Amino acid sequence: MTDTELAARIAALMPRAQDDLAELVAIPSVADPRQYPAEECRRAARWVADAFTDAGLQDVRLVETPDGSQAVLGHRPPPPGAPTVLLYCHYDVQPPLDDAAWHTPPFRLTERDGRWYGRGAADCKGNIVMHLTALRALGDDLPVGIRFVAEGSEEQGTGGLEQYVARHPEEFRADTLLICDTGNATVGTGTATVSLRGLANVVVTVETLKGEIHSGMFGGPAPDALAALIQTLSTLRDPKSGATRIDGLDCRGVWDGVGYDEEQFRTDAGVLDEVRLTGTGSVADRLWARPAVTVLGIDCPPVVGSSASIPPSARARVSLRVPPGTDARTAVDALTAHLRAAAPWGAAVTVETESTGSAFHAATDGPAYATLDRAMTEVYGTPMAYLGQGGSIPLCNVLAEQFPHAEIILMGVEEPQCLIHAPNESVDPAEIEHMAHVEALFLRHYGVARDQ
Repeated sequence: MTDTELAARIAALMPRAQDDLAELVAIPSVADPRQYPAEECRRAARWVADAFTDAGLQDVRLVETPDGSQAVLGHRPPPPGAPTVLLYCHYDVQPPLDDAAWHTPPFRLTERDGRWYGRGAADCKGNIVMHLTALRALGDDLPVGIRFVAEGSEEQGTGGLEQYVARHPEEFRADTLLICDTGNATVGTGTATVSLRGLANVVVTVETLKGEIHSGMFGGPAPDALAALIQTLSTLRDPKSGATRIDGLDCRGVWDGVGYDEEQFRTDAGVLDEVRLTGTGSVADRLWARPAVTVLGIDCPPVVGSSASIPPSARARVSLRVPPGTDARTAVDALTAHLRAAAPWGAAVTVETESTGSAFHAATDGPAYATLDRAMTEVYGTPMAYLGQGGSIPLCNVLAEQFPHAEIILMGVEEPQCLIHAPNESVDPAEIEHMAHVEALFLRHYGVARDQ
């Protein structure tokens, strides 16, 4: 089979890819039993196992991970002397959030304006379908070994698969790991993600009084805990530019890969017309090379039903994204010290570390990256671009520790227009077709390239 015939096979498989994705999206596999029955995740796991068995993998099975989720594992042995490639994806999805904000039902794949809409259509069920389409197109023409894993709790961040990998590394050993949970810089720009920010989440509590007191009788000299919290949080950003500013952290990093046009970012992020972007430097610098703080939530009296009382305590959940080169533990220590020092009026401050995750940066000088570049160039007509990502994938660090000589590549069908995690998530079907073609070409030619 020639590369041209391979492309034709993938194009012919796209109606089946759409049917696959429709079936997967219809399963509300949100890995949170408080919102959706756990059976839905088990149903999605079974669907994935059956589909990849049909696609030619062997010993496809469900395994229980330490957080209670199920991972789907499978393999196909390599020909003698050939390398093995691990294919990663996850079948769990984010909850739909505001159902009223969806233009179409979140768990029904709907075609509109040339895109396919539905929760998980891109993240990450679109990548599952990409893997399936590539394997089906290759059939028996597969000169490398395959290990396959589909995670069941990636969106919840509970770490089940990372713990399972550490206990069973032999089930994931491969020469190259394709972590397919990212995507291209834009539609039609073949891209590998080589940088992931780490994570440091804390919960800060500010206390000023033994209990609520009347604002008319005591307001003025009595310290307001909510005001103290607001003032504390405000110190995490420069008052003029809005740039993250945390004592003890370098917030001046520079990104040297593909950039991110500011107007395109405004459109992708849905920034209101009159609102300025925060920070300094290029958009790419701010996204991928510098710490970025976000106040995720605040516990305080609600507006409706609030009384004329001075709040005695208030708390906030604060997230800090950490760029490569900054240790996550160092970052959480700096954030904690900053919050404690910034609290006004001698307010009592408690900072609890909720979670941390290290940043990741891939080495790109090996044969797998060279092979992927050739595949991207053939499919998209331009050399592969290198992108950073603001999100975190802790599994990458676990795999890098377990297999220090393996090449790790992050790629997939998720580009900015997908609006992953937001209402009206969608995928461009051309990206599924093209990235399945890229993956199939990579699997066909990687073994030869590695031997040269």
